[in-house]
Amino acid sequence: MSFLLTEEVYLPSAGEIRPGRIVAFRNNEILVDIGAKSEGVIPSQETSSYDSTTRAQLQEGEEILVFVANPEDNNGNIILSFRRAAEERDWQVANDLLESQEALETEIVGFNKGGVLVSVGQLRGFVPNSQLRRDRLQEIDGDNRQRSYQALIGQPMLAKVIEVDRPRNRLILSEQAASREIRQARKTELFGSLQEGAVFEGQVVNLADFGAFVDIGGVEGLVHLSEMSWKRIQKPGDLVQKGDRVKVQVLSVDQERQRVALSMKRLEADPWSRIEELYRVGQLVEAEITRLTKFGAFARVDDDYQLEGLIHISELAEDRVEQARDIVKPGDRVTVRIIRLDSKQRQVGLSVRQVASAKYIEEDLAMLNPL
Repeated sequence: MSFLLTEEVYLPSAGEIRPGRIVAFRNNEILVDIGAKSEGVIPSQETSSYDSTTRAQLQEGEEILVFVANPEDNNGNIILSFRRAAEERDWQVANDLLESQEALETEIVGFNKGGVLVSVGQLRGFVPNSQLRRDRLQEIDGDNRQRSYQALIGQPMLAKVIEVDRPRNRLILSEQAASREIRQARKTELFGSLQEGAVFEGQVVNLADFGAFVDIGGVEGLVHLSEMSWKRIQKPGDLVQKGDRVKVQVLSVDQERQRVALSMKRLEADPWSRIEELYRVGQLVEAEITRLTKFGAFARVDDDYQLEGLIHISELAEDRVEQARDIVKPGDRVTVRIIRLDSKQRQVGLSVRQVASAKYIEEDLAMLNPL
């Protein structure tokens, strides 16, 4: 900062902020030339509370801004304040940040029961607990809140000013608002680089009836229920829980709607691609009835692959069956024989009627008495 002092004298007014130059130190007071009829004084009551950083700023010959606290006291002195000038400047900075909504890099310097205090120049801003980042809030132990808050002091923070009330000395900031902006920027960047087929390790952040939402580093994608496993599952909670780490593959990216479809099962071997290696026609397996239809019952094979096959109504019993519910119900465990394998149609035909069929007796005996 530079300024020109002319022969013309400008009398100071209370509340005015003026540029000045430090001309001397006297009895812990600082004399400052502000272009008035006499030098102004920063009194010892203020200078005695300066920290080392502030003292280092105030050297003879340095140009500074000062606040006119009293244009003339009882002794005829102009009383100045360096701190008040800095505070007024910082209030203006706070107002500018409120208007621009630019994020401020600051540091946690204190706390109270409702939140934490951060520095905004010489000012102290307040970040309520409701405006802290979710992960930081989780660090605050309800049983040891004092210790938890104490551990936060000195940690950096990126926050946005959300309220400035100078008359009430009220300055409120939000870490969440800044975090949302960062997440959105990361999301936009990641969306621009996402490619179908890309593989990520992500975290399950939410479960719905139709699937699981997985965060892959700033973007949440949906793993539909049908893409969670080659096994048939009833709900996402049968396979994953919130907070689980999972590997997913990108199926599709909708840039316009900012949606990502993910799959977990595509990273696993498709049992249908080797169905004839895993099963054979005539094989006996244990299964569980899963649902009934007018043409039969579906049953899930009780093994690692849990494929679901159809027991046609004609294969439920030797005698004629009118309705599948007359023979079985969902949840029943039954022994069935595999009577058809179709890898192209991804279908398995099962039979209860042929479990004891003489057609397979030699094969069954061979299985019971292997060589």
